[in-house]
Amino acid sequence: MDVRTGLNHRERATLRAVAEGHAEISCSCEPDLFVDGLACCDQHTAHRLAHLGLVMPARSGRWGERVPALLTEAGAVALEGAFPPLAA
Repeated sequence: MDVRTGLNHRERATLRAVAEGHAEISCSCEPDLFVDGLACCDQHTAHRLAHLGLVMPARSGRWGERVPALLTEAGAVALEGAFPPLAA
């Protein structure tokens, strides 16, 4: 599956929040995302984006600690592919 075309609206919106610096991620094997301090209610989306390697912790932390979430290079490519540039 090409991640750029396989993302749903909610996954793209979550990636945008991470890219804009609004998200934190918990340090665990099944990370949870927090957007603007609130828990992301769609755990499936949070886990899927992490397992696909599209988001990751910006730094290491203690088990369960919330740290800034970082959009990976693959996440940036996926997000860019979801919104191709407009023709001039």
